[in-house]
Amino acid sequence: MKEMKESILLQVQSRLIGVADMIYQPLQIGPLHCTLLYIQSIVDTQIMREAIVKPLLEQVSRNEVGPDFITQVVSGTFFSLENQHRDSAETLVDDIVTGNAALYIKGMSSMIIFSIQNYQKRSVPESTNEVVVVGPQEAFIEDINVNMSLLRHKIKHPDFKMIKFTIGKYTKTEVFVIYIQGLCKPDILENVLTSLGEIDMDSSLGVSYLSEFLEDHPLSPFPQYQYTERPDTVAAALVEGRIGVMQDGTPFSLLIPVTFFSLMQSSEDYYQRFHSASFIRIIRLLFAVIAFLLPSIYVAVTTFHPEIIPTNLLITIASARENIPFPALIEALIMEITFEGLREAGIRIPKPLGQTVSIIGGIVIGQAAVQAGIVSAPLVIVVSITGIAAFIIPHFELGLAFRLLRFPVLLMGGTLGLFGVVISIYLLYWYMVSMRSFGVPYMQPFAPLILRDFKDTFIRVPWFMMKKRTKAYATDNERRQDTP
Repeated sequence: MKEMKESILLQVQSRLIGVADMIYQPLQIGPLHCTLLYIQSIVDTQIMREAIVKPLLEQVSRNEVGPDFITQVVSGTFFSLENQHRDSAETLVDDIVTGNAALYIKGMSSMIIFSIQNYQKRSVPESTNEVVVVGPQEAFIEDINVNMSLLRHKIKHPDFKMIKFTIGKYTKTEVFVIYIQGLCKPDILENVLTSLGEIDMDSSLGVSYLSEFLEDHPLSPFPQYQYTERPDTVAAALVEGRIGVMQDGTPFSLLIPVTFFSLMQSSEDYYQRFHSASFIRIIRLLFAVIAFLLPSIYVAVTTFHPEIIPTNLLITIASARENIPFPALIEALIMEITFEGLREAGIRIPKPLGQTVSIIGGIVIGQAAVQAGIVSAPLVIVVSITGIAAFIIPHFELGLAFRLLRFPVLLMGGTLGLFGVVISIYLLYWYMVSMRSFGVPYMQPFAPLILRDFKDTFIRVPWFMMKKRTKAYATDNERRQDTP
């Protein structure tokens, strides 16, 4: 019987063979022969010494090792740290490799587990991908506990709930579904929980791993979720009735459901005066259209419909293209692919050189291509405006979708003229209207038409006029404020 009780230590040791930073520290606590098990690189050794080892040794030095003390140690009530008993070797190994310390007492069939993780983490930084001039500057980091504290600082209500999942056979990653009870739709919450519960994968190293399991249209180029690194954006979304998915090790949160117009909004829209916010939203939508259609319209008009161009401008374009050996479609494709390559290079090159190389590279290559007669100057202007317009789209995933779809629309415009462009717009609109994100129409409130929600779509009315939450997300509790 005694050998069976001691075998729990041997079972744990056999499963942790080859773990070089595994520590087995023997302790003699009066008549008790103990072993402290932990992985040195991921536990807080100072807390372990102060709250576990030191109190035990002080009792021994004072010769206060009586039956009551032994009973307290064996039961775990002697320690001020939160602790639990584990009698499964597999569970113990999982606890140890996630940063817990285990205390084995000879003769026991279980071990006492202490949660003293100490993963390396950075301080709370400024938001770099969602920059705002007015508003909070803090952003999430890779530590889920820090991220939760940032959210708890903003939402101080008992209805703020979170449900924990552990995903990944090898990574054992903690994933949290966060929501405000009574504001989010129960059927959407149930859908999210069911989808996460069915995920069985080896690893989840980023919340983006999970997003593809949650989409209603996994093959669509349009995002059906929203990434954000800003705690205030997550808090605002939860108050609107949306649901967040956060993962340990990821400085981003996933927000669902989502609509096209919510992806065209920035958190700064709500920190500025409503006049400025409305103007910026209109500019943003205008440049989104430019980023998507301008090259296609240019190629279609210059190739098939030159009669609609003013005469002086047509002469300028014709003279610029006089010695160009390629048709307008091939010329546009060359410039678009080159610009995409420069943009990607600017991201991958080390930061001190990235912007310099991308900007200077674009200027030098564009000028050289014009002088060499490979492309025309008007097309360089068109592609440059298109590239700048794409950066105005506030969410990277939506901007990337427009960048991808720009190429088939360009091919349609270069082969069928404006008719091809119109057909492309019609097909795209039909597709987006048919899409849903967790049951929410992707183009709401435009399709279906909900006039009440136009207060916060193309423009933003003053806060005192937005008395109800967006109908796409809210449940029966639509009331946002009771001000007269």
